[in-house]
Amino acid sequence: MKTIPHTLMAAVCALAFAAPAAVQAQAIKIAGLYELSGPGASAGTMFKNGADLAIKEINAAGGILGKKIEHSISDTQTNPGVAKGLATKAIDDGAFAVFGPVFSGSIMVSMAETQRAEVPNFTGGEAAAITTKGNPYIFRTSFTQATAMPKVARYIVDGLKAKSVAVMFVNNDFGKGGRDAITRALEAQGAKVVADISTDSGQVDFSAPVLKARNANADVLFVYTNEEESARALRELRKQGYAKPIVGETTLTGQKVIDLAGEAANGALAHVGLTVDAPNPLMLKFKAKFYQETKTISDHNGIKGYSGVYVLKAAIEKAGKLDRRAVAQAMRGLSLSAAKHPGVLMDVRFDDKGDLDRESFLVEVQGGKQVVKSVLPPLARP
Repeated sequence: MKTIPHTLMAAVCALAFAAPAAVQAQAIKIAGLYELSGPGASAGTMFKNGADLAIKEINAAGGILGKKIEHSISDTQTNPGVAKGLATKAIDDGAFAVFGPVFSGSIMVSMAETQRAEVPNFTGGEAAAITTKGNPYIFRTSFTQATAMPKVARYIVDGLKAKSVAVMFVNNDFGKGGRDAITRALEAQGAKVVADISTDSGQVDFSAPVLKARNANADVLFVYTNEEESARALRELRKQGYAKPIVGETTLTGQKVIDLAGEAANGALAHVGLTVDAPNPLMLKFKAKFYQETKTISDHNGIKGYSGVYVLKAAIEKAGKLDRRAVAQAMRGLSLSAAKHPGVLMDVRFDDKGDLDRESFLVEVQGGKQVVKSVLPPLARP
């Protein structure tokens, strides 16, 4: 029996150990930093489930540039400090791109790490400040407050004929940014904010804020809180017999809010960037697939996670290579047609700051679901 030379044996062993690493290197690593516990659990879980569905579809169709996606999932616990640490770990683990966090306060902290490492980072956070810091690696999957609030203010003044508005907001980066944006937008439309009502993240008892809203006697109440707080606010508003129009942005009428608030959500109005009840065949198809996969109806966060992965796919394909800098550059000014890229669900265009523009919707909750009252065009057509 011939013996194998030590040098040959060493080479064979090295190849055997290297093979898994080589296979691993063929995968596109997406690190998901999601709020799976804490006050943001509803939003983070939906965002994760949307991303999961897109990744499953893309991998089944052959991946991106012939490579499959690996999706690592971490829980930020809705804690900015934890999110920052997880972003650092994702970079150390070789993430090609990072998805999340969803909460503005967390992404504002964690995106410094992904920027430093030049890793593309997709977020569902809406605070206007996220994309005003000159970070070339941050990209939204949602409208910025600066884009959405002028549409809301225009409807409040022109549609509801309101001259005075009470604003109820959550006292975090998301809420304060929204409060500032809607106040400026209302003033530009000639409406006066007569009450500025602050609430806490995770607040359970809304009796005092609602009493302040009633006493303000404004023509309209604008509510801008996170999902679970929005449901509690709606229940308390109905309990106290509040009869004025209740208007908000995406988080006020999301499916999770409707599920939690029950009948108290009926009649709430909101401008939403995304809804599964949009008169859009691709969106309705997504709604059915998401339900089949999770046994839940997706809210806007699920759509953000799903469409965001398909946007990343399109940017990689435009770059033509797995190069983070090239992909980030490809995102600048990227314009995608849903006809050519069905996974993005709606025609969308990104500007040089990472903000997006597309159609949006004015909805009212009726019978436990969002009913689209009108389709609003993009602010600027490509």
